[in-house]
Amino acid sequence: MDSQILPFIIFLIAVTVTPLLSSAAPATPCQSNCGSLQIKYPFGTGYGCGSPRFEPYITCKSNQLLLTTHTGSYLITAISYKDSTLTITPSAMSTCNSMQQSPNLGLDWASPFQLGPSIFLLLSCTPPTSSLTIKGSPVCDPSSTHLCATIYTCPAVVNLSLPLFPPTNTCCVYSPANFNSKGELDLREMKCKGYASIASFQDSPTDPSKWMYGVTLKYTNGGFDDYYMNNKCNTCEDSGGICGYSPPTNSFLCICNSGFNATTDCYNNYNPVQDYEDLIGTSTSLST
Repeated sequence: MDSQILPFIIFLIAVTVTPLLSSAAPATPCQSNCGSLQIKYPFGTGYGCGSPRFEPYITCKSNQLLLTTHTGSYLITAISYKDSTLTITPSAMSTCNSMQQSPNLGLDWASPFQLGPSIFLLLSCTPPTSSLTIKGSPVCDPSSTHLCATIYTCPAVVNLSLPLFPPTNTCCVYSPANFNSKGELDLREMKCKGYASIASFQDSPTDPSKWMYGVTLKYTNGGFDDYYMNNKCNTCEDSGGICGYSPPTNSFLCICNSGFNATTDCYNNYNPVQDYEDLIGTSTSLST
């Protein structure tokens, strides 16, 4: 091949491939794990990953998966893709080992999340909690007051300015819980200092030190939750890809390990970068 023509051909290939490289993959590389959590659709680890409906709320930072709402960012500690639930552990939530005053906890109404079956214990409330109402309706479950007596055996109650073994009429078992019109658990309105949320008793209903603390949330699938797109996403994940989307139309993408996208799956995924590198290597040997 003419040594003067070959560099021109390589230049044409570079001009053609460069725009493809800039649009082929999301700005943030998509990952199948964030810390110890497996990340599958509809969740993603960055812009262009997972479902566009979840992307404003779910992020992976420093190997921690976070849910962000108008009241703060919360660490996600567990996901059940089978049950469509996740568990968050707010840093200001009380546990048996650490009780503290807590700000309001809330969800955005526009988000695909809602409260799951967690049990909220409102702590250090103005007594008597039996008179605590929201819109005129009592909120405390009188059949579960034993949970208040149980968690009040934890020495950490003193951090809430309570004496050891305080009277249980300063505690409220709020179950089933609900958020107010702002989408929040408004502790100040209910005149309580803190809360604990029990995700599971871990087969130890009388030992609060062994309970699993966290707020369980339910979620609904994202923008690709019709039958056709779900099958497409399953095929993508089976081929080793990660389900994502292409802004601004948010059309489906299967993001492959090669760094390039496909509209279906990663089987026999074409990699123009490798072909380009092979060509450069060949041209170098030819020139030599």
